[in-house]
Amino acid sequence: MSAIDDDEYDGPAVVAAPELNATVRVRFAGRFEPVDGRYHWGGRIAPDDRLGEFIRAGQRSVTVQIGHNPAATARLAEVDPWGGIRVVGVGRPPWAPQATVESRATVE
Repeated sequence: MSAIDDDEYDGPAVVAAPELNATVRVRFAGRFEPVDGRYHWGGRIAPDDRLGEFIRAGQRSVTVQIGHNPAATARLAEVDPWGGIRVVGVGRPPWAPQATVESRATVE
């Protein structure tokens, strides 16, 4: 089961990079940042051994794709004590069409 609204997503996603393709559970939220005029999103990926190894090998850049939405570029941050992985992105989030983000930027 997954939940989507304009600023949050909780459900399955595909995290990919060269030689990595992992279907994982994610919980993301996002917001328009008026200081830099861009949309910032991020959250947590449920524990996944492949992603933990990827980070320990010094890799951080990935794409995240949710359903049929276009993949979004993201950066993996730290692994938390429970094995979850923090992820951050700037720009179009993987759970909403670009028009939604652009319309927010012009309104706010």
